[in-house]
Amino acid sequence: MFSSRSILAMAAMSLAASSAAFAADQPVIGLVTKTETNPFFVKMKEGAQEEAKKLGAKLLSGSGKADGDNAGQITAMENMIAAGAKTILITPSDAKAIVPAIKKARDKGVMVIALDSPADPPDATDALFATNNYTAGVLIGEYAKAAMAGKPAKIVALDLLPGHPVGAQRHNGFMKGFGLPANDAKSNELSKAPEIVCMADSFGDQAKAQTAMENCLQKAPEVNLVYTINEPAAAGAYNALKRAGKEKGVLIVSVDGGCQGIKDTSAGIIAATSQQYPLKMAAMGVAAGVEFAKTGKKASGYVDTGVTLIAGKSVAGVDSKDTKTGAELCWGKK
Repeated sequence: MFSSRSILAMAAMSLAASSAAFAADQPVIGLVTKTETNPFFVKMKEGAQEEAKKLGAKLLSGSGKADGDNAGQITAMENMIAAGAKTILITPSDAKAIVPAIKKARDKGVMVIALDSPADPPDATDALFATNNYTAGVLIGEYAKAAMAGKPAKIVALDLLPGHPVGAQRHNGFMKGFGLPANDAKSNELSKAPEIVCMADSFGDQAKAQTAMENCLQKAPEVNLVYTINEPAAAGAYNALKRAGKEKGVLIVSVDGGCQGIKDTSAGIIAATSQQYPLKMAAMGVAAGVEFAKTGKKASGYVDTGVTLIAGKSVAGVDSKDTKTGAELCWGKK
């Protein structure tokens, strides 16, 4: 005959055993972003966490120390695989250099999905969930062309870093939208034209973009249009222009459509931005990881997660949404 204390102890042991069994069956998914500080990737992580909680998955997260830190991303991947991750979601910092690590993971049966940024080549990963970054560039290029209303353009381009697919696609798309000669979406080389009076790498960082813009102003004080890789870079460009007393005479266009970026668009700091949806990318990635854990079915190919032009002021002939809509949709929230 068991005492009440024995019955309680046995019940606790049974509960612990069932919890351990549940934990063993819980899908483990890794998310490796470029940085932990860029608002875009902060929000992507939040989206992944929400979806993992909803679907009963365990999320592991990591990143490089800065944009371009390939070694940091490789270490994060290896640690996640050692911890049992069967799906890795990654935004590659170095699209080519990360490929051997991705192959190593896939050879071990891990599904690898690129978010936002493709690997080089794109089929190095099982799938890609991302904005069409070339289209995002085209949209802001078309807007800038219409907003300039025939005025000769003197353009500063604040890009990402050399050879990165996202940086090249947005830059070249912008040039195509503006009506300048441009490489196609498959090229990782930045197109050039006489209208671009200065090009500089910003690494998507506000402080680095401000320094780059200050340097460009020394070289090309006549600038009247700035293309930026993202909205932190746009904020840095604006700060440099303001310090030089030139902020009112220069149009700034950008990409991301983050909540702060939409506020800057409402305030007239940014004229227009192409909005993308990192929450959606992350949620789709986690859902695919759970599906893979349950059924063995891997995600494949490219899934376009959408892009919308958000403008402070609409211009004739270019379809855009206002900043109220942009604020409602920023980062992908509904």
